[in-house]
Amino acid sequence: MVNQQVLSGKWDQIKGELKKKWGKLTDDDLRSFNGNVDQLIGRIQQKTGESRESIEQFLAQFSEEGSQFLSGLRDRIEETAEQTMDTAREGYESLRRSYSEAERAVADRPGQAMAVAFGLGVLSGLGIAALMRDRSYESKFAHSRSMAENFGKQLMDSLSNMVPESFSRRS
Repeated sequence: MVNQQVLSGKWDQIKGELKKKWGKLTDDDLRSFNGNVDQLIGRIQQKTGESRESIEQFLAQFSEEGSQFLSGLRDRIEETAEQTMDTAREGYESLRRSYSEAERAVADRPGQAMAVAFGLGVLSGLGIAALMRDRSYESKFAHSRSMAENFGKQLMDSLSNMVPESFSRRS
């Protein structure tokens, strides 16, 4: 049996093919479809004298194409979902390993860890305060950008001096 959803979804294409195959059909004949396949087949039979079986066979090719398309779409969605799950698992494992390494570094060097955390807090606070100072609109953007660049450079310099070598040798 012909699939109504497929016919509705591809109606413009199907309408053109119907008019090509059965030239006696008018736009008014085909406008009366309204999703009812039996009504469409009856209208075509009435106008062309064609048998119901041949009309259904002609329309069935569109249902088969639609089913193949939907099947292929389902396969692609499943494949994408699997890839997404694999990526999420890899990300989780990487995060878990990084957390374990950080936990070990803090346990091995608690004083350095506290100094790094304190330094990052102070630098972040100073950077945010500098960005929030009141300035005129035109100069605020240029000044904020300059301040943000300087802040980033200072932060990276500070971090490179504070971070233990075991972290910086990671590849």
